[in-house]
Amino acid sequence: MERKVGTISRGVRCPIIREGDDLAGIVVDSVVEAAQSEEFSLRDRDVVAITESIVARSQGNYASIDAIAKDVKEKLGGETIGVMFPILSRNRFAICLRGIAKGAKKVVLMLSYPSDEVGNELVSLDKLDEAGIDPYTDVLTLEKYRELFGENRHPFTGVDYVEYYGNLIRDCGAEVEIIFANNPKTILNYTKNVLTCDIHTRARTKRILKANGAERVCGLDDIMNTSIDGSGYNTSFGLLGSNKSTEDSIKLFPRECQDLVEDIQARLLKITGKHIEVMVYGDGAFKDPVGKIWELADPCVSPAYTVGLEGTPNELKLKYLADNDFANLSGEELQKAIETKIKAKDADLKGNMASQGTTPRRLTDLIGSLCDLTSGSGDKGTPIVLVQGYFDNFTN
Repeated sequence: MERKVGTISRGVRCPIIREGDDLAGIVVDSVVEAAQSEEFSLRDRDVVAITESIVARSQGNYASIDAIAKDVKEKLGGETIGVMFPILSRNRFAICLRGIAKGAKKVVLMLSYPSDEVGNELVSLDKLDEAGIDPYTDVLTLEKYRELFGENRHPFTGVDYVEYYGNLIRDCGAEVEIIFANNPKTILNYTKNVLTCDIHTRARTKRILKANGAERVCGLDDIMNTSIDGSGYNTSFGLLGSNKSTEDSIKLFPRECQDLVEDIQARLLKITGKHIEVMVYGDGAFKDPVGKIWELADPCVSPAYTVGLEGTPNELKLKYLADNDFANLSGEELQKAIETKIKAKDADLKGNMASQGTTPRRLTDLIGSLCDLTSGSGDKGTPIVLVQGYFDNFTN
């Protein structure tokens, strides 16, 4: 009988991970035990995905706000620092900001508006239109922002991030000045020492600042990119991808973990005889159409993956074939014609009309998004996700 089920995504439970744990062994045992207890078989080209959080936990990749403060002070001078384009998040940025503030005498906090990089709104576009404000050119002081828009609490968290970030900086002993602007050059009217906190646009922002007279420029990826007094670090991403651990510390994005995914793949092959792909995943890459929040606050969806996950999907659109190439066929005849077409498809369908409407994104971004939605970010207790049938098509 032909298989009637396509892609399946399963959350897999495992023990709570602590620093120093044999994560590869735990992942392999958990997946194999899940297959046995639920009575399903592992197959070639299944995907085992591990959330970045437990990878970083097993590495002990943590840093304190004091370590952040020391690094910031050394790299940016410890006087007046421009902190620009942070996202509005207690989990993602607030603890980092405490460390940054402790490493400066004054912080000029420049917030992008109407929203931050990942879609958290400070004010709606409609309100900007009503006030006659052009976010591309207009610079607002805190006083002007309050006069025009008053208090704006986040619809999900109930936090007024403007007030929250201002108070947080003052509580850490630094003076604060808050402005609202979207042109990176604006910060240079206040200070020449700048920490740009944007994630996916950071290279452009740094380039603009350096080209227009900034003296010291760092991104979040330049802070905590080496160990400070024995702390954790991330050579590639620094503070990017970090999130709150305690009130005084953060968990960094995992360090180099390519060896981990290859080790897990090798162990699974030895135990099961199946060639299984393995990846580490963080935030998915998708946008909430209601809350308008773009999920991807990590610097990338997957910092490490096995070679079989390289590339993008190479798929034909079934409804295109049914409505165009085989519009005169139906039933079993139509099914056989489509199966034949799929089996004969080119290795690269780029530009082929029959592939239009398929998702032109990297496999790791697509599968990572599926895994992020499967595991969630709360108390499901499934930091491992097993995806089966992802590489199947209509002929399998």
